[in-house]
Amino acid sequence: MLAQLRRTALPAALLSLSSPPSSPGSTRSNAASPPWKPFLGPILAPDDPRLADLASRLTASGHDPADLALAAFRALNEDDRALIAGIAAYRRHPWQRRLEDPPALWAEGNARLLDYGATASSPASGPALLVIPSLVNRAHVLDLMEGGSMLRWLAGQGFRPLLLDWGWPGDAERGFTLTDYIAGRLERALVFSVGRAGGPVALVGYCMGGLLALAAAQRRPDLVRALALLATPWDFHAGDADRARFLAALVPLFEPLFALHDALPVDVLQTLFALLDPFGVGAKYRAFARLDPASPRARLFVALEDWLNDGVPLAAPVARECLTGWYGRNDPARGAWRVAGLAVDPRAIASPSFVAIPARDRIVPPGSARPLAALLPSATVHEPAAGHIGMAAGSGAEAALWRPLAAWLAGL
Repeated sequence: MLAQLRRTALPAALLSLSSPPSSPGSTRSNAASPPWKPFLGPILAPDDPRLADLASRLTASGHDPADLALAAFRALNEDDRALIAGIAAYRRHPWQRRLEDPPALWAEGNARLLDYGATASSPASGPALLVIPSLVNRAHVLDLMEGGSMLRWLAGQGFRPLLLDWGWPGDAERGFTLTDYIAGRLERALVFSVGRAGGPVALVGYCMGGLLALAAAQRRPDLVRALALLATPWDFHAGDADRARFLAALVPLFEPLFALHDALPVDVLQTLFALLDPFGVGAKYRAFARLDPASPRARLFVALEDWLNDGVPLAAPVARECLTGWYGRNDPARGAWRVAGLAVDPRAIASPSFVAIPARDRIVPPGSARPLAALLPSATVHEPAAGHIGMAAGSGAEAALWRPLAAWLAGL
């Protein structure tokens, strides 16, 4: 399974490079074309006056444009070799996730409620936490690897984390809307958790899961003692409204996929995530090629990549609602997002709240999350110098998030 997963990892965007001419002289002998066009033409339009200007300035400074272009060609070739080496090193790395899931207390469809309190050496003394991950990634990002599990660490601090693992959407879930997930499955898991804990629980939502947790907390304040939102978006037009609207404009193109799968497939979701930072995909694999495969940093890289490449399809009605409503119209920030007819309004949350806004987040930019924190009446804001995933599961996650979150929970 692991080998197949890594073979089907997100393909790198390799450059399509043609063979260079045997020598600059052979190009210069072609009187029908200026000597610099075969090298600089792909960068600018053929009739762009900057081409001639650039070539003139290079020649005046004693540089042959053809030689300069060949040097750039060789540098790009080196980058490609490093990229391929990084992908090959990832695919052959021996690390595998071997953590066994804790016992499931409750299940509905393919969703399960996993009791991480059972992983601690002593009974929980702190509050129970119902942890809500995103619908589009595997829940175990919060239980990534030995020594790198936020949930097992919290259990070791005396808390009782209960993780709502959404699972792979089956036939029923592929017809779900966000209302079905929030007012239905999540709310039933919340009721069960409160019954097992003997009282209200703290809701902890990560990324998209934070929006689901927010709506559930507003609907059932009697069941929620506190709300923690980790890298949770709110203003989807913050930073780059055009890009958000572009994602919404893709929905008609996805309709054949919706008709075939009743869902947005994993490969499409992976591509949309890659578009958030297209150059970062190649850069991280080139950096991995330079790591000692036996180092903790290399193992963490493989663990995170395995998780990223093992996505979950998104039910078609939810995909339409998120892309069109959240990204296209910016419904949450406009006060127009409704769950079971009720407008989701952070100002209605009376319980204490904790909002973690990672400063280097490229998936949920800080400008998207801060307006949510500003609307919550009793918010504690924490802005670690971390990225979206690194805050929760990176090598510095304990200092960046785990300990500040635990301190806030302990003070409730």
